[in-house]
Amino acid sequence: MADTKLLRIEDLVLHFRTERGTVQAVDGVNLELDYNEAIVILGESGCGKTSLAKAILRLLPRNVQRYSGRVFLNNKDVMTLNDEEYRRNVRWRQMSLVPQAAMNSLNPVLKVGDQVAEPMMIHYGAPKEGAMEQARKMFNLVGVPEEFLGRYAFELSGGMRQRVAIAMSLVTTPDLIVLDEPTSALDVLTQANIFNVLKRIKKEMETSYILITHDIATSSELANKVAVMYAGQIVEVGKAAQFFQEPFHPYSQKLMASVPRLHGDKEPDFIVGQPPSLLNLPTGCRFKDRCPARFGRCEEDPPVFHKDGHLVKCWLYA
Repeated sequence: MADTKLLRIEDLVLHFRTERGTVQAVDGVNLELDYNEAIVILGESGCGKTSLAKAILRLLPRNVQRYSGRVFLNNKDVMTLNDEEYRRNVRWRQMSLVPQAAMNSLNPVLKVGDQVAEPMMIHYGAPKEGAMEQARKMFNLVGVPEEFLGRYAFELSGGMRQRVAIAMSLVTTPDLIVLDEPTSALDVLTQANIFNVLKRIKKEMETSYILITHDIATSSELANKVAVMYAGQIVEVGKAAQFFQEPFHPYSQKLMASVPRLHGDKEPDFIVGQPPSLLNLPTGCRFKDRCPARFGRCEEDPPVFHKDGHLVKCWLYA
């Protein structure tokens, strides 16, 4: 029977070489994503979320020490492709990226309309007129006035620049879009508007998302599924409705307890200590030094996933 998953990641590893040693940024990640589904990857800064996005899209720096695993996209292992085949057949065609800072990703000396149209010309050989027409459609879809096609990035507000970046990721109509902290530099109202745009696109174009963020509150608006990342590994995966009501992993519970509530008198909690250095990871459970529920087995044995349907990497559920 053919695999009906849009994306299936198996034992994905991305380690970086530095002067201080090896950074184990992504360390054996397994993940699945259905068609027309949004998965949110949560975690503190430095846990490896952005490195995971780079590993999936193969946007790798020069100091890679180890890059391995299997990434099945539309039932094809794209890790077997060489760089040119991947660039030509996968990136932008089948999956694209909305980067964290739109201003840094847009060329300040090119009009934004030309930049949005460019992927159509490069990856599909479309004439400029046809590519600009597709860019115009994407501008309308994300709520950017057509006259902004002729403007430069510095002439736009932060929210409009982010919408342009989303339009650029959509212009080739890929199946999957990876969003790396797409609203982190925006005010609360603009964040809400951007997420409304993303929800409408998901419904109208049946696009799938991987949303990387540390903002639990806004991510709940979009998520079908949640994955929690800690110290280079995924420690919990479950349906969003269940996760936001009852997370299982002690780290996930602490994350949810740190979110301010509109109703009730309970004050936000905090997680004691610091995440472990990705240069020097502990034995056993990587969360053990901060975990209120630690016990003997956590010290030496790396936990494995438990619970059917809702995966939790914790010995409490063995």
